[in-house]
Amino acid sequence: MDGKLRIKISIADRVYPLTVEPAQEEGLRSASKKIDAMIKQFEENYAVRDKQDVLAMCALQFASQVEQKQIDNAIDGEETIERIKRLNTLLDQYLEN
Repeated sequence: MDGKLRIKISIADRVYPLTVEPAQEEGLRSASKKIDAMIKQFEENYAVRDKQDVLAMCALQFASQVEQKQIDNAIDGEETIERIKRLNTLLDQYLEN
């Protein structure tokens, strides 16, 4: 446990004790704040009575954001590869002359 931190993270009015690397602490605290803000938003905007339903909605929201970024990055990656191929072709043509 050398170098690890023992922290407590609060999500949906529950406290979770965690042992983490120091580099993870800020991200975990930020994530818990975002989750709590999203919970509050869902509770204000929708007639949700059960915390589990709200947490499931939060999980879906975050998971869909991650999936969309992966899709967007895959598309951007393909476009970048095509640009590199075109540049290589142009360089080959230039060097042949």
